[in-house]
Amino acid sequence: MMTNFFTSLDERARRIGSLLCVGLDPHPADLPEQTPAAALEFCLNLIKVTKDLALAYKPNAAFFEVYGAPGWAALGELIASVPEGIPVILDAKRGDISSTADAYARSVFENLQADAVTLNPYLGRDSIEPFIANPERGVFLLCKTSNPGSADIQDLQLAKGGLLYEQVARLAQSWNTRGNVGLVVGATHPSALRRAREAAPDLWILAPGVGAQGGDLITALQAGIRRDGLGMLVPVSRALSRAGDPHQKALELVEVMRKVQAGTITKPLKTPDELTPAQASLAEGLLQTGCVRFGLFTLKSGIQSPIYIDLRNLVSHPALLAEAAGAYVELLGSLEFKRLAALPYAALPIATAISLQTGYPLIYPRKEVKAYGTKAEIEGEFFAGERVVIIDDLATTGGSKFEAIEKLTDAGLVVKDVVVLIDRQSGAAEALAGAGYCMHSVLTLTGLLNHWEETGRIPAAQIEAVRDFLGGQ
Repeated sequence: MMTNFFTSLDERARRIGSLLCVGLDPHPADLPEQTPAAALEFCLNLIKVTKDLALAYKPNAAFFEVYGAPGWAALGELIASVPEGIPVILDAKRGDISSTADAYARSVFENLQADAVTLNPYLGRDSIEPFIANPERGVFLLCKTSNPGSADIQDLQLAKGGLLYEQVARLAQSWNTRGNVGLVVGATHPSALRRAREAAPDLWILAPGVGAQGGDLITALQAGIRRDGLGMLVPVSRALSRAGDPHQKALELVEVMRKVQAGTITKPLKTPDELTPAQASLAEGLLQTGCVRFGLFTLKSGIQSPIYIDLRNLVSHPALLAEAAGAYVELLGSLEFKRLAALPYAALPIATAISLQTGYPLIYPRKEVKAYGTKAEIEGEFFAGERVVIIDDLATTGGSKFEAIEKLTDAGLVVKDVVVLIDRQSGAAEALAGAGYCMHSVLTLTGLLNHWEETGRIPAAQIEAVRDFLGGQ
């Protein structure tokens, strides 16, 4: 009787106590010479020191295809060199009509002898079928990828509700009749991992992005691991290959995985002020568009400030506005609510962008009571007893948030959470927490300053001036 791919993976994961997938990515910068032989030697050395801890290996076809036919031959030799019993997942991201897919499947499974492959599912079930006909061979369908631009398509809102990547996860769950269909969901998107897991509770998820791309191991595992402690493969490449002792680094990662599985670690390794790649992209956009400026500015209070944050400027930059909205969506994925409640005026376009991306309905409390018509204090449709989440651009002391909460609760709505793009870290979170509310921020001012200083985007003297200013407030 044939054993399906993921049953075999379950058995190996339990036997060796690891969820580590070692990425075999011979980046040109890591090779002594640009040859297929050097690429092969690089990967073989990594296999040699990690074979006792690797649940699977994942060679990236691109780093071999670049060398032409000799590179393809080296890839085949590499796969043949992986110790028996350790599955090989070819990272090739194939996807084509069924007749062409059949040729690709024969190439991957019969010629190269890989055990599984990553696929683009956007041509539908018939393009996947040639790869899953044999239950001993597995596929991982691209669902929510780890790159910042994944939101451009994968986060599109469906007319019937939900996001496009969630539909991919649901389809994958229904296509897994032979126990050999999994998903690719980036560790850089923990809320997407949670959503994908909800949509596909049984599937294995390949979660790239830990290490060089900034994904947090603990956060990703907690978001996507199955109830049985399995169901996630965590690929790590450069963080292993560039470590002084790759075996020791692999062991450290596996030990963290085991502690998460046992429930003895719940605190993320990443500090709150570290920026993920997506956050770093957003930080760059805020600088380029003048949403954050350095210099000398007179604030409304009359105080002279070395920094000025004006997120109203987002409305003139649609791509950045959409990117910011996508960052809010990441946070909203873990919260419970029925409607968005935006604070006038800066948050109105932001919340509208979020609503268009996700389908969440939007309301907003007016700054002044409408003196005519309905004389409404809150615009938009809502029903008493519903839970809403407050959306704002910035958080400083929290005063405007409390005013909005009062209006919303007076109308019979329930408020528990406030989400902002930037926390200025001037007491808002603490004030809200003291009143029983939880504030969530995409970015903190400390994190932004640290990032701009480390990347050299802003002179150290200006960064220090802002820190001194904040410290004196």
